[in-house]
Amino acid sequence: MTKKLELLAPAGSLETLKAVVLAGADAVYFGGEKFGARAYAKNLTKEDILFAIDFGHLHGRKMFLAVNTLLKDKEQKEELYEYLLPFYERGLDAVIVQDFGAMQFIRRNFKGLPVHASTQMTVTGAKGAAFLTRKGASRIVLARELSLNEIQAIREEVPTELECFVHGALCYSYSGQCLFSSILGGRSGNRGRCAQPCRLSYEAYDADFKKISGKEHGYLLSPKDLCAIALIPKLAESGVFSFKIEGRMKQTEYARGVVSVYRRYMDRYLDYGAQNYVVAKEDEKKLFDFGNRCGFTKGYASQKNGPNMITFQKPGHEKKQNVPEESECDLRESICGRLEMRNETPVRLSVSFQDETVVVTGDVPDLAKSKPLTKDMLRARLEKTKNTPFVFQNLEIEADDGLFLPASSVNDLRRRALDALEEQYFERYKRKRNLHAPLLAGGDVQYERKPFFLSASAETTKQADVLLQSPILSRIYLNAAAFSRERLSSRFMEISKRAKEKNKQVFCMLPAIFRSHTAAFYQTVLPKLQADGFLVRSYDALEFLLGQKIDPKQIRADDSLYAWSRESQAAFSALGLEGDTVPLELSRKEIRNRANAGSEMHIYGRIPLMISAQCIRNNLSGCSHISDVQYIKDRYGIYFPVKNYCSECYNVIYNSRPLHLFSIKEELQSLGAGSFRFSFTIESARQTQEILEQYEHQTSFEMEHTCGHYKRGVE
Repeated sequence: MTKKLELLAPAGSLETLKAVVLAGADAVYFGGEKFGARAYAKNLTKEDILFAIDFGHLHGRKMFLAVNTLLKDKEQKEELYEYLLPFYERGLDAVIVQDFGAMQFIRRNFKGLPVHASTQMTVTGAKGAAFLTRKGASRIVLARELSLNEIQAIREEVPTELECFVHGALCYSYSGQCLFSSILGGRSGNRGRCAQPCRLSYEAYDADFKKISGKEHGYLLSPKDLCAIALIPKLAESGVFSFKIEGRMKQTEYARGVVSVYRRYMDRYLDYGAQNYVVAKEDEKKLFDFGNRCGFTKGYASQKNGPNMITFQKPGHEKKQNVPEESECDLRESICGRLEMRNETPVRLSVSFQDETVVVTGDVPDLAKSKPLTKDMLRARLEKTKNTPFVFQNLEIEADDGLFLPASSVNDLRRRALDALEEQYFERYKRKRNLHAPLLAGGDVQYERKPFFLSASAETTKQADVLLQSPILSRIYLNAAAFSRERLSSRFMEISKRAKEKNKQVFCMLPAIFRSHTAAFYQTVLPKLQADGFLVRSYDALEFLLGQKIDPKQIRADDSLYAWSRESQAAFSALGLEGDTVPLELSRKEIRNRANAGSEMHIYGRIPLMISAQCIRNNLSGCSHISDVQYIKDRYGIYFPVKNYCSECYNVIYNSRPLHLFSIKEELQSLGAGSFRFSFTIESARQTQEILEQYEHQTSFEMEHTCGHYKRGVE
């Protein structure tokens, strides 16, 4: 095999970073003091990162910085540039990014710095990968939920490097589509502060609140850890370039051990190919002992979902006590040298590393009075390089007889030569500082201004019937994922016809998760829908519509295409879209600082806490292929609705209480949003009617509700 692959390791500290490099990682990713998705990890200081970049480059490794959280407007304007600048100048190899605005900001201000689209961007198909590639991503970190065939399809259509997780913790939710920790406790996963409510115990109930889980199903939302070492050949042949190990919050022993095992097997595949590739039982046990959650799963590459992927009994990460550490080797780089010591001439030492050579001169040697320096004595002093990253592979010494130099002179010559060699070598990676101030796009939010209107989304025909009769609504969003594929076209056309009679618009709300099979279906059905426009919730869906030549002015980005800052808004408005949706995690103050004229704001609805490829019903009793509602109950006795969208095979866990902002209607209007939206999910027709009337007539709302993050925001 000649194909090069990358083994990408995590590091939460310099100790771990050095250890995984020693263990064989080709690249290392880490977080700094800001903007990383592991805010509670130790993380690296500025000085640590500068050292790490040099350390990695000296040993032929790449260093990636995680900037994979959503950024607030002030952070984009005032902090991101100064934070990245020293790392950019030092030669950082790439940044990992979730925020679309941050991606465009980095591309604009840090020329030549590769940007990797984080798994938090929820890329599930070739459409999303193509869109982000076109917008500057040099690598796509794929959603963990993809099959081998889906990965291969992306590889065949998009030339960008693909990165895939192969070991470590799995999220129950599609990464980037989880607000569970945020809404319940104010600790946002989109800000790197997830409290992991998925690792807590829950009970499951059907639509009639009859319990359907047993004592053996205590942890319904806790996946086992991923271990895909057996799939290295298949993943590589499907198009994966970078094999990523999760674990920036894990101990050094864990990271070093896991990397060392994966290194051996990746090398085995690279050397001998897929034939006779088998993982030894003792190595499987070693990985198990380093840490696991009730065993391992091979993940979604080998199966769609299922109960064998969930821990159920114990959610904790456990390791075997007294696991022996992997033996460390002394990782130093081989250099060549030549020393010349001549009578009445300054001593001269040249050292070479790769294609870099430096020459330094020292003192003039004296004639020896008693013990002249021999070549062996000079060699012994020059080869004292233990405190440096170098070791002499070849050292030539030419020295006249009868000469003497103090040991301090020889040591100084060696130190200066090796220091100069390092400095000269690092110059090849350094970049020049931009001479201009950071270029901001925050003032370029250019959505077309329209008269204010009210909209509402529906997931049933009964809800849609109510919306059609409401005098206050101008637009209806139909959630296409909530309808069976067989009935979608007819229902949509029927509702559209009735809407036109009422002078209302009907937009198609495309599925939240838009995989390749989803794109294939909508390519056939799209012309039949006769939609006035589309609400998109993923980069895959957005690119799909643009590829179908849908006018961008007929497309609105939903809140899951996060537009926290004006930079992000400008990036979306540059596409010519109708508008965006105010993110659910912003406070009133942060919303006020946005350019809201082209934005729609949620004022009612159950906030989706998680979107998952797993299915509560399937994991407990098998797939029924019937979309309905179940509930999960937490340890406080609170019930959360769970709706399975069978046409697209994903579950959504909704908040127990709906968002309800009617009481501050006048204040909301002062924020300047272009429209307000009601989101109906599990409501009956009667409840839908009552809620709309409550808004229209400003009557009291008796149901327990929440203001979401409107008053508090997230850290």
